[in-house]
Amino acid sequence: MNARLGADHEKRPGTAFSWLALFTSLGTLICCALPITLVTLGLGAAVAALTSSFPLLITLSQHKGWVFAVSGGMLVLAAWLTWGPRGRRCPADPAKADACARAQRWNRRILAVSIAVWLSGAFAAFALYPLARWWDGL
Repeated sequence: MNARLGADHEKRPGTAFSWLALFTSLGTLICCALPITLVTLGLGAAVAALTSSFPLLITLSQHKGWVFAVSGGMLVLAAWLTWGPRGRRCPADPAKADACARAQRWNRRILAVSIAVWLSGAFAAFALYPLARWWDGL
């Protein structure tokens, strides 16, 4: 029975979704938050160099709502797989239970970093420019 629980646990997709969520949230920073932040700081030439080197950034930034929605959905799915009811089960074997507990701690850390990156990207992509315009109007 314990071997079966261990085998089921090893097939759990929580780790893969945590990494995928991290990379999609980093994608939101690169496509949307980085150019807006650079322009806000007065580094428009750097943005021009970035977009000429990577023209896909323009397409991604034009569809930033979809980019953030997909990456946010991945984060929600990864959070459910990590913190949900199945994410807390570990095998009864002490060695496997220890490895499982360490993996769960790393999954939670990676997911927390992903959420922080996504939130900072969302702030820069959707709120930073309106706040800067409001601040200039005072």
